[in-house]
Amino acid sequence: MLTNDKNIYYTLRIAAAMCFIGHGAFGIITKEIWCNYFGVFGIGHAMAYKLMPWLGSFDILCGLSLLLYPTWAIVGWLVIWGAITAFLRPMSGEPFAEFIERAGNFGAPLILLILYNRSGDNVSWFAKIDPVKEYNSDNLGMAVKCLKVIVFLLIIGHGWLNLIEKKGLIGQYSSLGFSNPALTAQIVGIFEALLAASILIKPIRPAVLALLIWKMGTELFYPHWELFEWIERGGSYGAILALWFALPRFSLNLKNKLITT
Repeated sequence: MLTNDKNIYYTLRIAAAMCFIGHGAFGIITKEIWCNYFGVFGIGHAMAYKLMPWLGSFDILCGLSLLLYPTWAIVGWLVIWGAITAFLRPMSGEPFAEFIERAGNFGAPLILLILYNRSGDNVSWFAKIDPVKEYNSDNLGMAVKCLKVIVFLLIIGHGWLNLIEKKGLIGQYSSLGFSNPALTAQIVGIFEALLAASILIKPIRPAVLALLIWKMGTELFYPHWELFEWIERGGSYGAILALWFALPRFSLNLKNKLITT
């Protein structure tokens, strides 16, 4: 297992943990908007506030277990739970962009499943992932393609939210001192749409690194609970950084294949 492979593994593992620890923190503090998501299942506000801390605590435990003792069961669950919680947003009446903008939430653990797949039927779902023995280099090409799609989705989703002038983003630009926050949102939306297209068509390392800096920087401007919001976006940062690590190795493998053929 080469250095870049280890970097991808630890990046995705830490990123997925960040996402679910940050998400769980909002359950602990009973984030009001979560009531809308419980409402999709017919659960009222009073019961939602009782359930939030329990679900939040479970999210945090899953994130911590991924840091301390990562198992296939936890990684698989995080893929499912990340997709469900993201999809509850459009199900509760929010724009569909809110779902695709959170592609990193379920995308980071998904890439772990692709690259470090179970090596035999006798491997328990509750066994600790061994990144050396279970690394599947044949799946690197598939992982890079998936990472490109994941990064494309999370960036185009955020750009879409800018173009439709999401209230929270408009508030950010106003707090930062922009005199015309609506125009700022349109400019940022177009810029992010172009960035997303470049990632999907032909990602290059400098552009991916710049995108990582952009994403990590822009997520610092939430007006409330900034630290939790930033941590929850760990899946987004991890997917971008994993793509940055994977690109050189993938290009080299592709070049070697061309030479041998």
